[in-house]
Amino acid sequence: MRKYTADVGEEDYGGNVELYGWVHEVRDLGGLVFLILRDREGFAQITLPKKVVDRELFKKARKIRRESVIRVVGEVKPEEKAPNGFEIIPQEIEILNEADAPLPLEVTEKVPAELDTRLDNRFMDLRKPRIQAIFRIRHVAVQTIREFFDRHGFVEVHTPKIVSTATEGGTELFPITYFEREAFLNQSPQLYKQALMAAGLEKVLEIGPIFRAEEHNTVRHLNEAISVDIEVSFTDHEGVMKYLEELVKSIHENVAERCERYLDWIDARVEVPETPFERVKYDEAVEIASRKGEEITWGDDLSTQALKFVAEEFDGYYFIVDWPTESKPFYAMPYEDEPEISKTFDLMKGWIEISSGAQRIHTYDLLVKRIKEQGLDPESFGFYLDTFRYGMPPHSGWGMGLERLLMAMLELPNIREAVLFPRDRQRLVP
Repeated sequence: MRKYTADVGEEDYGGNVELYGWVHEVRDLGGLVFLILRDREGFAQITLPKKVVDRELFKKARKIRRESVIRVVGEVKPEEKAPNGFEIIPQEIEILNEADAPLPLEVTEKVPAELDTRLDNRFMDLRKPRIQAIFRIRHVAVQTIREFFDRHGFVEVHTPKIVSTATEGGTELFPITYFEREAFLNQSPQLYKQALMAAGLEKVLEIGPIFRAEEHNTVRHLNEAISVDIEVSFTDHEGVMKYLEELVKSIHENVAERCERYLDWIDARVEVPETPFERVKYDEAVEIASRKGEEITWGDDLSTQALKFVAEEFDGYYFIVDWPTESKPFYAMPYEDEPEISKTFDLMKGWIEISSGAQRIHTYDLLVKRIKEQGLDPESFGFYLDTFRYGMPPHSGWGMGLERLLMAMLELPNIREAVLFPRDRQRLVP
């Protein structure tokens, strides 16, 4: 009976099991050979005493190259010193595909490799249990997101990723040839999410790729990322902030509960944050940064150093709220009594921005005015503006970077660790 290594237990002792996997290590002690088989759930020790197993089988085992793919059938016996407390005495070892030598990357991690080398050989790097654990946790996080919003009555949607104009203006777009004309890879589903509010869907969720042609070389930026976006009608920015903080809490709870063994593989611990998250106003953040020596002109974005100074004052997750209207996209709603300040927020973990959101402008005239104030042409937003002319409800929303969340939750040193095949300024393959 085929099993994963983690599923073999005391009930199998004295019986036969069938395992499939890769040869992680070969230890030849002369009259005794050990094969360490690795599958996606862990390790199993295949023990071949020369005087016990078939002679040809013993000879075959000694010659198997590491990272070859094998099938093993054998008897399970308890062995305290072996992985998972058992060993397999094989009757059959079938080599399904033999690996070449030398290996392009050391999977046992006995020889450390730089991140670039690992990413160049990512298919090998992903064989490491420590690396696979990140993506098993990512799977649970995405499952949690869908389950959370399904419980709250959201409709999952998928908006176009090929567009004719920028979501927020600017030049941070990847142009592509679209038949006889130029198009762009979408940098956000923002305009389409808002159009769906006009359509009456009221609560929408999208989990999908975004593309940003930002010339960054940092540990927290990607040029292709997965964004988790929501838009909700008949609520303000505070309403969607509550969804965000409860979602983040729920993700931490599920990962802590369902991913204990994967967290062990990466030597990580996940603490469930308490809600509501603390709020700090933009003005307060500027004051904190200025007090510590980082001067910020009011209206400017907060520099990395400023954010690091602010992070020293707050534990865990917190919101920076009430940003200057001029520093946020044209669709952010200004306060009625203080139009220079907008109903906006960023969710932070330390100095890393996880999410950004706002109450949106839902009236046509104010939206056109804000587009012009940002030096953009309203005619470039024809389909979008039309949705505001025929009954657009008040609405709010946010976008959250999935990789940013994983980086913060697992304390990963580089966001590329949370992506199967990262895309940045230098990396287009694999």
